[in-house]
Amino acid sequence: MTRTDPPQIAAERELLQGFLDFHRQTLLLKVSGLSGEDLVRRSVEPSSMSLLGLVRHLTEVEQYWFKTCLAGEVVPDRYWTDEHPDGDFDLVDAAEAEADLQTYAAAVQESEEIAVRYSLDDTFLRPRREGEYSVRYLYIHLIEEYARHNGHADLLRERIDGSTGE
Repeated sequence: MTRTDPPQIAAERELLQGFLDFHRQTLLLKVSGLSGEDLVRRSVEPSSMSLLGLVRHLTEVEQYWFKTCLAGEVVPDRYWTDEHPDGDFDLVDAAEAEADLQTYAAAVQESEEIAVRYSLDDTFLRPRREGEYSVRYLYIHLIEEYARHNGHADLLRERIDGSTGE
């Protein structure tokens, strides 16, 4: 797995996209080369967080922000339910690791296909929230969300096999 640094000088959209891509690639770098058992290991007790749980969570994040919020599509939650509000973390299964990684990749691809249809100044409404949000806000929020969770992923990976990030 390789990762491309974001541009240092570019137009705003290219910079935002570059940082989002960098963080998406960082997540994939953190989970690369591990078995399903490693990916579901909860290595920082008492947290139920695992690397695969992070992938599943960020799949839901991608779908929520791009498909539900921006595109206005009705998309059922994939891993969360009323019974299991933390199902993305709590219901991980080593046997489903590869499928979950493919689902994540498909969600990112769908997000990209949606995003190109909008300018940074376009706005949208979030279900059950007040006020408008811009596409620019969406990008910044997702960069923040990935950066936070990639920090978690770095710690989880180090506990699994000693690998550390930059």
